[in-house]
Amino acid sequence: MFKKFAVAAALAAMASSAFAAGPTGFYGGVDAGSTHVDNIDAHGTSFGALMGYGVNPNVAFEFGYRRLGNWDIRDPFYSGTLKIDQIQLTVVGSYPLTPQLDIFGRGGFNDLSTEWSAGGQTYNPDSKGGTLYGVGLAYHFTPTVSGRVEFQKPSSDSTNVSLGVVFKF
Repeated sequence: MFKKFAVAAALAAMASSAFAAGPTGFYGGVDAGSTHVDNIDAHGTSFGALMGYGVNPNVAFEFGYRRLGNWDIRDPFYSGTLKIDQIQLTVVGSYPLTPQLDIFGRGGFNDLSTEWSAGGQTYNPDSKGGTLYGVGLAYHFTPTVSGRVEFQKPSSDSTNVSLGVVFKF
């Protein structure tokens, strides 16, 4: 009796994960959100775009660009505008919680480029690569359209929270 129950539960779990989970094949999306950088009082408005390929319903590879924000900094010593851009290449693993809702995690590499403008001059003082990780929830509105909410840690001194929409091709 127990073996039959275990087999039925395993089959149900496999069937539900095949029905839901992330997109397979190519997909793309856009997002918008808010970025906090340590030692800067204001939050920056972020926006970005991504392209991905789902290897199976639970594993995907993504490439994306995001403007993490623009900050007007007014300080007695340093006044100007700071812009931070992010390019990322990550692996995304997802797990279905319900037929429409997935939890996902992200890990990979990102390159952060900063641009500082002050007194009519523009400087690109820093471009640094590093690890990126994040967690989020994806809700499947239809088989080809999903919404996402995600928390990312692009660097040790910054965090980003974003809402996005993903379209499967």
